[in-house]
Amino acid sequence: MSAVLHPGAVPTTAPPPSPPVPPAPPVFGLRLATGLAGVLLAVLVAGLNENITKVALADIRGAMGITRDDASWLVALYAAASVSAMAFAPWCSVTFSLRRLTAAAIIVCMAAGLLCPLAPNLSVLVFLRVVQGAAGGALPPMLMTVALRFLPPNIKLYGLGGYALSATFGPSLGTPLAAFWTEYLGWQWAFWQIIPGSIVALLMVSWGLPQDPLRLDRLRQFDWRGLLLGLPAISMLVVGLLQGERLAWFASPLICVLLGGGFLLLLSFLINEWSHPLPFFKLQLLSRRNLSHALLTLGGVLFVLLAVILIPSSYLAQVHAYRPLQTAPVMLMVALPQLIALPLVAALCNIRAVDCRWVLAIGLAMLALSCMLGARMSPDSIRTHFYLLQAVQIFAQPMAVIPLLLLATTGLAPQDGPFASAWFNTIKGMSAVVATGVLDALITRRNHFHSTVLSDRLGNLPISVDVPGLAQRMHAQVVTLTSSDLYLTVAAIALAMIVIIPILPTRVYPPRAA
Repeated sequence: MSAVLHPGAVPTTAPPPSPPVPPAPPVFGLRLATGLAGVLLAVLVAGLNENITKVALADIRGAMGITRDDASWLVALYAAASVSAMAFAPWCSVTFSLRRLTAAAIIVCMAAGLLCPLAPNLSVLVFLRVVQGAAGGALPPMLMTVALRFLPPNIKLYGLGGYALSATFGPSLGTPLAAFWTEYLGWQWAFWQIIPGSIVALLMVSWGLPQDPLRLDRLRQFDWRGLLLGLPAISMLVVGLLQGERLAWFASPLICVLLGGGFLLLLSFLINEWSHPLPFFKLQLLSRRNLSHALLTLGGVLFVLLAVILIPSSYLAQVHAYRPLQTAPVMLMVALPQLIALPLVAALCNIRAVDCRWVLAIGLAMLALSCMLGARMSPDSIRTHFYLLQAVQIFAQPMAVIPLLLLATTGLAPQDGPFASAWFNTIKGMSAVVATGVLDALITRRNHFHSTVLSDRLGNLPISVDVPGLAQRMHAQVVTLTSSDLYLTVAAIALAMIVIIPILPTRVYPPRAA
């Protein structure tokens, strides 16, 4: 029955229904802490899987009958899948939920690791490694997203410090663990070592992380053009950079196609992302000076961190025939103390009176000092020569990484967290690839230069003498001089990053509860 209006009454309309109140964020406690620790464990295990298989590649090749060229494709395609997943995983985590995507990535990574040693041929092994690379690459963005979303402001920096372990602790631990598996348990464990940690991480994530609802409505605005441009762009660039030195760079038509085509596709991808309503990458975030500086400096820092692992390992192997087991103490010298150094540096940056830009500058200066000390090496330098260098890096490495995380994430709106994670992790993955390609090229060029100079000097001697072991001594001298050049180059990069600190980033303060 309709209501009767009295004469003179003004008709009224019912107010519109109020929008639903969003659910309160979960309170940080034991459950969320367990979930965060589970994601951290999964990221470390996946990162160790990549580094260990690289170090143990010679044993894997020998056991499975793989040529050196074929093995290089295993590494390149794994890296291409991993970096590509870092770019697109944050979008997927919002759409399909953080917990579902993290758990699925752990399961796939673990299953592929189980099957890799059982692969009947190279094609199956390549397929399994590509799948594992994609699953492993999806995990680091989840760790940053969890830290930004769930951690209370007062301890958020400690969670980001846990993320920094993937850049400092994990790579240095790869050589010791690879040595242990291959020397004592068998080459298969270079793949199988991922299984125990993944099972524990899966249980922690499944219990600890809250279950978000599916947001399949985002698929109506899915950025198909971005995916079709960005995925091949990143993959082509990664493969081209990692295979460039082996195939003589631009003397190879394949490398020309990979790098040239990848660059054009990447440019088209970025143009598309600028105007898409639901992009994978939000280019507008780059207008934030601190984020742009953090991304730029991150590339240089990762170049330095990769070089200070590669140089001593390569030198000791080539000059003194060290196996990974004998090189392990050098790596452990900086890896294990990270478990103490990282929280201490995070605590330092969490003090309001401390300007994290100064912490960053000191960390970079310490890295440069370590490299300049390393450049004083000689062909007689053995493992003990590198202990002092590694000791300097114990605090230098976290001091160069944690301030970047603080600069990149401070002041971000919650909805921008996945975009920042996509930027940071993709730059992180791509920087490691660029560093590998550049270092390979530098090593080859400097080896050729020093070989030519030493050969000319020997040829100009007035008396031709037959010195026993001359070729071996020349090789040791060439490797030593090249390693010294690399150390000086890396030191210059670290110092150059200090120069831009007073120019680009602005002062930020550690997050605090309102």
